Amino acid sequence: MFVPDSPNAYKVYEQKNAISKDATLGHYFIDKDKYDELKGFAVQPEDIIVSCAGTIGETYVLPLNIREGIINQALMTIRLFDKSISNFYLLYFDFILKREAAKESKGTAIKNIPPFDILKNFFIPLPPPKEQIRIIEKVSYWLSFVDAIDSEESEMSNLISKTKSKILDLAIHGKLVLQDPNDEPAIELLKRINPDFTPCDNGHNGKLPYEIPESWVWCGHNSILDISGGAQPSKNYFETKPKPNYIRLYQIRDYGEYPVPVYIPIDLASKQTKKGDILLARYGGSLGKVFHAEQGAYNVAMAKVIFKFENLIYKEFAYYYYLSGLYQGKLKEISRTAQAGFNSTDFNDMYFPLPPLAEQQRIVQKIEELFSVLDNIQNALEV
Repeated sequence: MFVPDSPNAYKVYEQKNAISKDATLGHYFIDKDKYDELKGFAVQPEDIIVSCAGTIGETYVLPLNIREGIINQALMTIRLFDKSISNFYLLYFDFILKREAAKESKGTAIKNIPPFDILKNFFIPLPPPKEQIRIIEKVSYWLSFVDAIDSEESEMSNLISKTKSKILDLAIHGKLVLQDPNDEPAIELLKRINPDFTPCDNGHNGKLPYEIPESWVWCGHNSILDISGGAQPSKNYFETKPKPNYIRLYQIRDYGEYPVPVYIPIDLASKQTKKGDILLARYGGSLGKVFHAEQGAYNVAMAKVIFKFENLIYKEFAYYYYLSGLYQGKLKEISRTAQAGFNSTDFNDMYFPLPPLAEQQRIVQKIEELFSVLDNIQNALEV
């Protein structure tokens, strides 16, 4: 059906022409015989083409110098008898016709917006020409404010994200809350658990990532925390709804940013979590994501953080450490590729900045207090 481009070929207009507002895009052409056969779908200059599948309802007024051709099945054409009302018609189309047509077409298998039979039966209130101009000018004026608000909301969201990152950065540098001289130094915690432990220098000799307060201590990640890999049965065992004797398995891979629960027979759940356990995404598109687990199992795409000494680390402090730029940056260093990810041995050379236990709790309280304020702002932006 399609032929190579040539001076004698006719263009086939596609959805991307309407979506991108560009009549030159596309690489499909037909010969004259096929064009004559499909001439009922031919376009003319100043026709309005509308995308009707996927990204639906995008309109584009074809320019005067378009190449002769036809539309494909993902487009529809609107040809006005009077081109002078084009701007007002497009305004009405965007704000009224698409919405009403969508209501009329609910329940249909194919969502074309607007469906032909519905569009043809619509009555359009047509103001005098000068009033059309005034309406368009006023709408454009107010839309400029809406666009400005949308831009400001996007900037605010980015600022909130950066602020959270800065809060975490201050937290792991010992600068988010004041140190209390009455706190037991972190080194004493380590000595009490392991008298033979040799502490790292606190960063003053330049070998460690940065300086930390005197009451803190740098220690090897694997000396206080361990990483356990998950397990995953074959796809035959997955269920989408809970059943008796089934257990949740939190699946990250291929599901986006947040874990999605599926279900497997409980006797196959060789790796399980308790509610609140910390899971780390080990590879793939979610590499570096940090999750609080629910009760259940976890798969090979995740690693579970195991606390060797429950009285040494406040679990929420570790959680925020994994969200911080220090961990995320180190993760990029040790991960060969997103697919290869990391394994438990990769953590052997990673340092952990350990505050006194009481200060860990104060840090977490301050983080959660500040994050709550920022989350409230973010939620207000989305209303």
